[in-house]
Amino acid sequence: MASMDTTTTSPNDQLFAYPEDRRCPWQPSPGYQDLGERGPLHRVRLWDGHTIWMVTGHPQARRLLSDPRMSADRAREDFPVILPRFEADIFKPLALIGFDPPEHEAQRRLVAPAFTLKRVRALRPEVEELAGRLADDMLRKGPPADLVRDYALPIPSTVISRLLGVPYEEHEFFETESAGLLQAKSPAEAEAAGQALWDYLDRLLAAKQRDPGGEGLLNRLAEEANREDGLARDDLLRIALTLLLGGHDTTSQMIALGTVTLLEHPDQLAALRADPDILPAVVEELLRMVSVTDLSGVRVATEDIEIDGVVIRAGEGVLVSSSMVNRDAGVFPRPYEFDAHRTARGEAASDRQHLTFGFGIHQCVGQNLARMELEVAFRVLFERIPGLRLSVPLDELPARRGSTMQGVHALPVEW
Repeated sequence: MASMDTTTTSPNDQLFAYPEDRRCPWQPSPGYQDLGERGPLHRVRLWDGHTIWMVTGHPQARRLLSDPRMSADRAREDFPVILPRFEADIFKPLALIGFDPPEHEAQRRLVAPAFTLKRVRALRPEVEELAGRLADDMLRKGPPADLVRDYALPIPSTVISRLLGVPYEEHEFFETESAGLLQAKSPAEAEAAGQALWDYLDRLLAAKQRDPGGEGLLNRLAEEANREDGLARDDLLRIALTLLLGGHDTTSQMIALGTVTLLEHPDQLAALRADPDILPAVVEELLRMVSVTDLSGVRVATEDIEIDGVVIRAGEGVLVSSSMVNRDAGVFPRPYEFDAHRTARGEAASDRQHLTFGFGIHQCVGQNLARMELEVAFRVLFERIPGLRLSVPLDELPARRGSTMQGVHALPVEW
């Protein structure tokens, strides 16, 4: 624990500056790796000079993410602002991930039926047909192609449009504004993009209220809005916005970076081709390795909390690094190694599972859907285009920078 005593008492300007860009699409930054080697809890410095606890230990992350004394309420004045864009009002708060009970439970109950395993399984044939059509379109047009634009983004974007009841014909608008919001460099940029999405969803919700019926979660939200004792309209719009944002960007980047990871590990890709039944295990390993959100959760302590000899004081912020807790050597043997058979061998008991989808009451409501989309996307892609390869060197991929959302702006491929 000596290293933690040092970081706790060091001046802010000597603390590790969070976040730090990756140098490899599927590995955490060198700075994160160094912190992980020194212990499970660390003080780090944010962009605005404030300090926050960064959690790199898996059991510590599980305990903190399930502790009711840790608040997810982003409207709190003491809630940590990880990046400048999160100062925008549109993020204060976000539905589902940014509320505490009882509001969180009411929101989750409203949307959870759309993401059950049964519902997701019923969607699978449609997603398989979509992925096949997109792969065939790429083959027909011929190389080179941008895998993000031509494959990885249209799959989850189409699916979330269907689930929400948002017209896919308008996908260029909501994809552009979503990217503008999630990659904004300032609060003003984030607010402008967020307001455009808010107004768009507001118009769709109003139309559903006037003309009820039909499929899609927007219809369910419209029914709730028309109830005298239903959730507030602004909360319903926050739910729609959160699902729209979370339903396509992270999954599309998992498809893209997962493809890169497989291509750069040809032995593991060969193992998958030799035994397609390990695909679910491969998806779990990719989720562990890539961790596109790089955060399993951000919280603020409402009371003093002692954990492993360290006291997190009331009002102090905590961020859980999914990329590092997923590499806790005490939980995952050979943590930096991509192993397609890891889960298939039973190396992921309930207390050893990756935390890419979070943990506790705020665990991602759409994780069943994301897993299914990833399984379909990888299976179809490598079956239809077995000669797929990157068309630029790995270090020339246009990676996102200065963010906790990992990804590439484009993924040039050929075959």
